[in-house]
Amino acid sequence: MASHLRVFTALCLLSTFLCTVGFAIAVPNLVVEGRVYCDTCRAGFETKATEYIEGAKVKLECKNYTTGASTFTAEAVTNDKGTYQIPVSDDHQEESCSVMLVSSPRKDCAEISDGRNNAPIVLTHNVGITSGVRYANSLGFLKDEPLASCGQMLMQYALGVDD
Repeated sequence: MASHLRVFTALCLLSTFLCTVGFAIAVPNLVVEGRVYCDTCRAGFETKATEYIEGAKVKLECKNYTTGASTFTAEAVTNDKGTYQIPVSDDHQEESCSVMLVSSPRKDCAEISDGRNNAPIVLTHNVGITSGVRYANSLGFLKDEPLASCGQMLMQYALGVDD
């Protein structure tokens, strides 16, 4: 009877260990989260008129600092709020990582412009951040033509006015 109890206990411990290891392997270490928007005023930043894009594609790429060789890539598509999440399972401390725009589902808002087309991101636990979520700056496509209301709205931001 005692030997059966030991075998049963050993099997329970082994099962618990294997489940814990399997869970640790299946769960990503980090998650990159960000948003993609349509710059409806062609202002170069988010405004009150900004529209977030569902179905936009983004790509995360990490490159070796020394060689510049790509070491990790992953793609994601934005949800109905223009938000994407990219799971990352490895630490990329020795790499330069960036999220970049790939494509927009909107024909009227698909122009990619320097300055809002990529967002550098630090993907390591060795930076003093306890959360596993890394937030990337928003990425924006330019609308073909600015909305009619943009001129007046941008004046509220005092753009181009030197005091």
